[in-house]
Amino acid sequence: MVGNANVGKSVTFGFLTGRYTTVSNYPGTTVTVTRGRGRPTSQTLEIVDTPGIGSLLPMSEDELVARDVLLHEAPDVVLHVADAKNVRRTLLILSQLSELGLPVVLQLNLMDEAANAGLDIDVESLSQKLGIPVIATVATEGRGMKELADSLSQAGSVNPIAKYSEEVEALLSQLAAIVEPAFCRMGISPRGAAIMLASGDDALWEWWEEEAGSEAANAFREAVRRLEAGSTLGLGEQLHSARQKAVADMVRETVTHQPPNVGVRRVAAGRLLTHPFWGLLSFIGVLFLMYLFVGYLGAQILVDFLETTLFGSWINPAVAHALKAVVPVDLLNRLIVGEYGLLTMGLTYAIAIVLPIVGTFFLAFGFLEDSGYIPRLAVMANRIFRWMGLSGKAILPMVLGLGCDTMATLTARTLETRKERVITTLLLALGIPCSAQLGVIFGLVAFASPTAIYFVFGVVALQMVLVGYLAGKILPGEVGDFILEVPPLRMPRMRNLLSKTLMRVEWFLREAVPLFLIGTLAIFILDETGGLQMMIQGARPIVTTALGLPGETTVAFILGFLRRDYGAAGLYDMASAGNLAPYQIVVSAIVMTLFVPCIANFLVIVKERGRWMAAGMVGFIFPFAVIVGAVVNQLLEFTGWYH
Repeated sequence: MVGNANVGKSVTFGFLTGRYTTVSNYPGTTVTVTRGRGRPTSQTLEIVDTPGIGSLLPMSEDELVARDVLLHEAPDVVLHVADAKNVRRTLLILSQLSELGLPVVLQLNLMDEAANAGLDIDVESLSQKLGIPVIATVATEGRGMKELADSLSQAGSVNPIAKYSEEVEALLSQLAAIVEPAFCRMGISPRGAAIMLASGDDALWEWWEEEAGSEAANAFREAVRRLEAGSTLGLGEQLHSARQKAVADMVRETVTHQPPNVGVRRVAAGRLLTHPFWGLLSFIGVLFLMYLFVGYLGAQILVDFLETTLFGSWINPAVAHALKAVVPVDLLNRLIVGEYGLLTMGLTYAIAIVLPIVGTFFLAFGFLEDSGYIPRLAVMANRIFRWMGLSGKAILPMVLGLGCDTMATLTARTLETRKERVITTLLLALGIPCSAQLGVIFGLVAFASPTAIYFVFGVVALQMVLVGYLAGKILPGEVGDFILEVPPLRMPRMRNLLSKTLMRVEWFLREAVPLFLIGTLAIFILDETGGLQMMIQGARPIVTTALGLPGETTVAFILGFLRRDYGAAGLYDMASAGNLAPYQIVVSAIVMTLFVPCIANFLVIVKERGRWMAAGMVGFIFPFAVIVGAVVNQLLEFTGWYH
C-alpha cells in the first residue's frame, strides 16, 4: 500500500487485514511499517502499509522506506490509496509507479469529500486510460471496499502516462541497458530504475554504484551529460516537466468541476479554528477537554482501579506471598516485588499507570487527527514560528513529535534550510513531549489543579518561543516558505478511532514495556550497590534546594533519560502517594518536559546533526531545564500559587 499521508490508508489496511497486524521499524531506520495478513477469505496475502509519501523520489526517510519496500520486497500488487480531491497529485505518483512496471490497483478514496468539493470524476474513463482497476471508495463508511478487495486479483501494469521526446526515449533505452544487470532480479523495469537514478535519487544511486561498479556509473553519467549538453534543462527537469504536462491533460479529460457543496457551518468552524483570537480560545478549550478525558478518566478513574485495586490489592500481594513461599532467596524477592522490583515498579508503572493514560490520550489525539484539527493548529502556529526563525512547515515535525520525538527529529531533514533543521531539532529535544509522556503529564498535573495544565504548558511554550527566537537571531541562514494542504473538517468514525488506538497501544506495549523492565533492573542494581543513593546525594543540592523537590525525584529524572514517560510515571506515582505537593507537581512536570531527550532521540540527534552538536544541545538543555524549574519554584513560593 502506497499513497500520500491522510488519505485513508490505515482505514483500508484495517478493512483488508482485520486485526492480524504487526508494527515494527523498517530495517536500518526508525520508521515504522505495518504488516498484516488478509482476512480469512484472503489469507495468502501479506499486506504492507508504507509511510505516507509525496513522491517516489525520496526527500525524507519516510519516503525512502516506502520506495525501498517497492524495490526490494517485490510486491505482487501495489494498492495506491489516493485522495479523490487531488487527482493531479495522485497521477503524478502513479506516473512514477507506471515506469517501474509494477501491477497496480488505484483506490480513489474520500469520494464523498470530492463530491462536496464539486469534483465529478469519470472513474470508468480514468480506468480505461490507465489500464488498471480504479475503485471509488469512502473507506470510513465501507463504501466500495468489497469491490476494492475483489479487484486486487485484477491488478495490472499502468499504461504509460508521461510521453518523452525521441531523444529522451533513446537515452532511457541506453540507460536501461546499463542498469539492467543490477535491477533485473528485483522485478521492476530497468527503464523505470534508470529514470529514478536520472531524476536524482541519491540513495538509490549509492546502492546501484556499489552493485554495478564505477565503470557502469561513469557510462551512465556520460550518456546523461551528452543529452543535457544540447538542452537548457537537466534530464531530471525534462522528465518531471513531461510528467506534469501528461497528468494535467489526463485530469482535464476525466475530472469536471461543479459548484462545491460544503456545509456553511463546517466552513465557518474551519475558519474559526485558525483565527488569531478564536483559534487560540479554541485551543484552550481543546486542552481543557483533553484534561478532563485524559487527566480525569484515564489518570484518576482507570489508574486508580488498575494501580490500587488490581495491582496493589490483588496481583502484587499475591505474587509476593507466592514468591516467599516458593523462593526464599531475599535478593530474588526484592528483584521481583521489592521497592524497585520488576513487577512492583516496572510492570506496575507500564500497565497500571502509563497504559490507561496513554490509551485515553491516543484515543483523544486520534480524534483530533481524524477531525482535521491538527493542520489548522499548524496554520495558527505559523505566525509564532516566524519569530523563531522557522516557517510554518516546522509545525509538522513538532506535531509528529507529539507521537514520537525520535521520528520527528528525522523528518526535520525535509525542512528547506540548515538553520530550520537545527532549530527544529533543538526545540523537539527541549520542549515537545512524546505522546506517552504528554499523557502521563496530563495525569500528573491533574493532582495539582485544573488550571495547572495551562500554567505548565504555558511555561514550556514560553521557553520554546524564547529559545527559538534567540536561536533564530544567532544562527545564520534563511527561512523557507510555508505551504500546507488543510483538509476539510470531518466527524471521525468511532470504529476507525478504536482500531487506530488499539494499534498504537499494541506498539506502546511492545516497545515500552521491555524498556521499563530494563530501566527498573538498572535502578535495582544501582540501589543494591549503593550507586543510587550516591546519585541522589549528589543531585540533592539541585533537586531539593533549587527545585524544592524531594530527593527521591532524582530517580524519576534518571529514568526519564531512558524513556521520558517512564520518568513521568515515577513522578505520577509519587504524586498519587501524596509525596508531592501541588507546587512540586507543577515544578517537576515543567522540568521533566524540558529535560534532556530520551536516549533513542539523543542517538538520532547524533546521527542527524553530529556528535558535537548533539552534545551541545544536551549541554544546553539540562542546565536550562533546571534553571527554569528553579525560577518557577521561586515564583510559586513567592506568590503562594498551588501551595
